[in-house]
Amino acid sequence: MTLRDRREFLRAVGHGTLLAGIGTAAAVELGLCPAWADQDPPALDFGPREPLVRLLQDTPPEKLIAVVIGKLRSGTGLDDLVAAAALANARTFAGEDYIGFHTMMALVPARCMAAELPAAQAALPVLKVLHRNAQRITAVGGRATEKLRQVAASGPAPSSPTAVRDAIRRGDLQGAEDRLAAAVTESPERGFGQVLTAVEDGLEVHRVVMPHRAWELVNLVGREHAFTLLRQSVHYCAINDANPQYAERFAGLREKVASLMDRVPPEVASRQADDAWVDGLARQIISSSPAVAADLVAAALDEGFPAITIGEAVGLAAADLVLRDPGRSSQAASEGKPAGSVHGDSTGVHACDAINALRGMALVDGGRHAAACLVLAAWEVASDAGYRRGEFSVDLPYPHAAALTGLTATDPGVLLRSANEAIVAGEQALAAAAVERYGRLGGPPRPVFEMLLRYAVSEDGALHAEKFYRTVSEAFETARPALRWRHLVALARVTASEYGTPAPGIAEARSLLGLS
Repeated sequence: MTLRDRREFLRAVGHGTLLAGIGTAAAVELGLCPAWADQDPPALDFGPREPLVRLLQDTPPEKLIAVVIGKLRSGTGLDDLVAAAALANARTFAGEDYIGFHTMMALVPARCMAAELPAAQAALPVLKVLHRNAQRITAVGGRATEKLRQVAASGPAPSSPTAVRDAIRRGDLQGAEDRLAAAVTESPERGFGQVLTAVEDGLEVHRVVMPHRAWELVNLVGREHAFTLLRQSVHYCAINDANPQYAERFAGLREKVASLMDRVPPEVASRQADDAWVDGLARQIISSSPAVAADLVAAALDEGFPAITIGEAVGLAAADLVLRDPGRSSQAASEGKPAGSVHGDSTGVHACDAINALRGMALVDGGRHAAACLVLAAWEVASDAGYRRGEFSVDLPYPHAAALTGLTATDPGVLLRSANEAIVAGEQALAAAAVERYGRLGGPPRPVFEMLLRYAVSEDGALHAEKFYRTVSEAFETARPALRWRHLVALARVTASEYGTPAPGIAEARSLLGLS
């Protein structure tokens, strides 16, 4: 049934029956409870989740940790807290605030980190991100500054797969949201496809990570809230595309994607690739221009290599950027990101997060979007490599030979302790070398992850600790044994870089949980 049909149905039988069938929260979000024309659109209301959403939105950061721990002890689950935080974040920021959308993108990684921790510590990464959320909500003025309100969708689901994108290109944000609302009403997957087509019109880390993490949140928050979560990407794309320089910057990318998508990859991608082929493609991508890198991936798709194999190669290329990064110059240094650091919004970390998101979305949607996401991923890595080509080409990748030479231990336990000591000392080269040697000697990966997880929770990470830890976890899990340690070495280096700036709220959380 289309939205037009539903309105006729409403008029025929009244609001009550339909609302009872679909739920008040979903009806409000989709504009089925319309506002009068002379009034501002009503605020979003999330039904049964609304009390917890308001609690997280209204509680100041200095009180939040104690309040949330109280909720946990009274039976509220971590999933409910993450879901409520995602809705509070979306309603407040709409994907338009830098710290705000970084916080949203950290919610699923924090919840996944919680699942890796002992029960007594499981709440820590979630509490860390909820505290960051409360800090930013309070800083911008709380509920009085909410960016998302109800949207009254009209018409049937769009027949064109580019309806949202076309509205954004016209500068019509209201039309784009209207088309998205209609598509999501048919199915959240239909809405996600519309968002992907808009996202593919440009390329940078936030544009691609935002819908990836929002789609993952749908599983926690509920499909009835998919529209709210996906709207953030529409707002982000619309704001960027309103700048003529942005569209001009990506004109070549749009043309390349359109031309490559005219060639449909084989329906059955069964061609096998050995380790040398994957590593070779990664090295070709990082040394090529964006256009050539995109052609390399398109050719691999045409030749029948599976998307997961091609994505693995692009992910390795991104990890190589972390390992080749000379670190921030003194001119690029800032508070929490000193000269020589590679954490936070560094070229390599951004590239890894972006490629991980594109790989994830390629596997979720399949078909045309799978090919487009992989082509975009290759373009992104090559573009990032080219941005600092001169610096990357003169520096050998970590771990450097000098650091490896200094490690004489052959016992995995000793190497693990050496890696930990190097992280605490901020010695990136030694931390990377110890983890690389540990992996080469056949040490099990879990103890390394547990060590690095501890610091991903405790350190601030300049908004990126949770996302990058999860990016590496996912990349390591899908990579072949001969190549996967490159990701973990990159994480060890970044962890040593970010150590020394404790995350706000963590000390209080540990104390209240009886962990310190």
